[in-house]
Amino acid sequence: MNVLEKFNQQQIEKLNAKVPEFEPGDTVCVNVRVVEGTRERVQAYEGVCIGRKNAGFNSSFTVRKISYGEGVERIFALYSPRLESIVVVRRGAVRRAKLYYLRGRRGKSARIAERTDYNAASKSA
Repeated sequence: MNVLEKFNQQQIEKLNAKVPEFEPGDTVCVNVRVVEGTRERVQAYEGVCIGRKNAGFNSSFTVRKISYGEGVERIFALYSPRLESIVVVRRGAVRRAKLYYLRGRRGKSARIAERTDYNAASKSA
């Protein structure tokens, strides 16, 4: 392992407590710190995770939501200091790693079934 990989691993270990386990298809609520001039506030962004990029310290994930009838996607860096918290609201049962097909769907056809085999109590303990 070279110096850069060691540094990246150290940074991930420092921030690892903030990142829960979630996959594409899960509905997540991401709380982001937003700076507006001199003020700072926390903004919640809730939607379906449609993809993850696992690249060590450069990992990211894409969240899609429908806002006022318009689809909005936002890409978050997984280990960003701007992320206040990530909360998994609902687990989704999907068979793809990237859910880009949801971009062309509206209404009932864009629904994702809830995963029933997941036991939240055993994972959090």
